[in-house]
Amino acid sequence: MKFRIPLRRINWTTSGFLVLTAFISVTAAPWYLWQFGIDAFQLVLFGFYVLATGMSITLGYHRLFAHRAFAASTPVRLATLLFGACAFEHSALNWVSDHRRHHKHVDEKEDPYDISKGFFWAHIGWLFFKLRPEPPNNVADLEKDGLVMWQHRWVHLIAIVVGLLLPAALGYVWNGGQGALGAFLIAGVTRIVVVQHSTFFINSLCHCVGRQPYSSRCSARDSGLMALLTFGEGYHNFHHAFQHDYRNGIRRWSFDPTKWAIWLMERIGLTSNLRRVAPEKILLAEMAEAKRQAHARLNVEPTADHAKAKHVNWHRATEILHELSEKLAASYHDLDQAVADQAEVSRRILDKWHAQTREILDHLAYIGHLEAAGE
Repeated sequence: MKFRIPLRRINWTTSGFLVLTAFISVTAAPWYLWQFGIDAFQLVLFGFYVLATGMSITLGYHRLFAHRAFAASTPVRLATLLFGACAFEHSALNWVSDHRRHHKHVDEKEDPYDISKGFFWAHIGWLFFKLRPEPPNNVADLEKDGLVMWQHRWVHLIAIVVGLLLPAALGYVWNGGQGALGAFLIAGVTRIVVVQHSTFFINSLCHCVGRQPYSSRCSARDSGLMALLTFGEGYHNFHHAFQHDYRNGIRRWSFDPTKWAIWLMERIGLTSNLRRVAPEKILLAEMAEAKRQAHARLNVEPTADHAKAKHVNWHRATEILHELSEKLAASYHDLDQAVADQAEVSRRILDKWHAQTREILDHLAYIGHLEAAGE
């Protein structure tokens, strides 16, 4: 059976841009570095544009416009729309429309970047073959936003001027034609590829690799590595469970610069109405997922090898899991009732229940280790 690329369905403009920028970033940019090296100016300019465009996608396009996780002043909204355009991920209006459909239909046919169609499709293939995108019908709130609609009308011009020509102009001021070429190739084209594929990895890698501590009802997963590359967006399982929270990484040690930026801007009056999910509801989700995993494990019949060899460690571990599961079920009931009654739960009790949840997950991992080792 011959493999045929559906040429009629290819979006030649988008795919051509993605291929061309990737080609330039792995050919012309290394050639420039080989010929001229790189100085502090080029590094700072590249870093600034990665930060400005990447954060404009995570903080602006994603958490502000797509999920309304907080409110922002006009300067913040304008800055994220300007530099968001420079990521060349289309307008905020179209980006948000696709993302809201993703959340509504995750892992289903209507999901624009459905991971069940394969890693390549979720990562970039959906853009290659997005020939006739549906008219946005889920962004009525943004269609009333003058700034968003202004950016939507002029997004390509903004992207070219601010995202490519401006860094080249700054490079020219710094070091003439050589500086302009370097800034265009590094802070312009290569930066676009880096930021885009970091975003794409959330749609692909974070739906097939990582942990699912809050819910396994969809493919979204938490990845600390991807959080490092995407300004905190890697905690994707939490995000799909609580999409309107302005945070993705909720632990103190979670790397989430976008969350920190939003919080800091609130301190100086640039953002407001930061939406947070109550700790009780987050813990309730974690406990429910731990209960589900324990129940699934307890309902697995022992293999013939286990029955024949009478693996004492495995059977004892399963008995302990049953005991832990009963304790967790009782705690879950108490917490669920407290949330329903809007009763206050002390930090000490929450920590105790969280420790129970952690204990049962660790024990599930231990049983998995016993099975792998054949003990």
